[in-house]
Amino acid sequence: QMYESDGSTMVFWHALDVPEHPAAHSVFARGIAGAGGHFVCVGTSSGAVLVFDIPPKGTNVTLSEILEQHRDPITDIAAEQGQASDEAGDLVTADDSGTLCLWSTGEEFTLLGKIPGSGCTCSSVTLWNGIVAAGYGNGQIRLWEAGSGRIRAQVSAHARWIYALDLAPLTGKLLSGAEDSFVHVWQLSRNPDTADIEIQHCHAECVTDTQVCGARFCDPAGDTFAVTGYDLSEI
Repeated sequence: QMYESDGSTMVFWHALDVPEHPAAHSVFARGIAGAGGHFVCVGTSSGAVLVFDIPPKGTNVTLSEILEQHRDPITDIAAEQGQASDEAGDLVTADDSGTLCLWSTGEEFTLLGKIPGSGCTCSSVTLWNGIVAAGYGNGQIRLWEAGSGRIRAQVSAHARWIYALDLAPLTGKLLSGAEDSFVHVWQLSRNPDTADIEIQHCHAECVTDTQVCGARFCDPAGDTFAVTGYDLSEI
């Protein structure tokens, strides 16, 4: 769904019967992100990432490319929200096996690197200033260097499955929500002397008797956040 300055609303629908994947009869979509200024990337249960070209005006949305580096269902897609070098790429895709793929977007998308999975699902991923922050089914948050694919930090952040990660682009605050009823706020930064990636815990909030399945910052600075839970009808 897109909104235009003249007040009009445009709603697009695309059937996920990808011809290159005839065996995937019941393909579902999971993970979506805008990339490269005029592309929208959508993940599918076959592991393919569909890249749609969105025109500046009009309804002629076209499927321009299919990215086929994942062998497991896509779980999340994130675009760069800060400033990173060209070598770090500006898009990351994650799948059920925990594999991460780093891409450089453009008229053609280029695979810059692949971080192999360890058998644990990467349920949510964000990308900020060349830092990949990934949340996993075992409750861990791992920070990777997008340019090299090297792991820089690992935190046992939650006691159960992480369902949501969000990042405040102005400040580098990271929000995590999980099945253990907790929401945590973290601060990501780079050490000015060593350029190492650092993570600091800032705040914890318990949403009693609620399996947190959604958590988002409400503003770019990360001053407020919203939470919802499984089978909960309120935010």
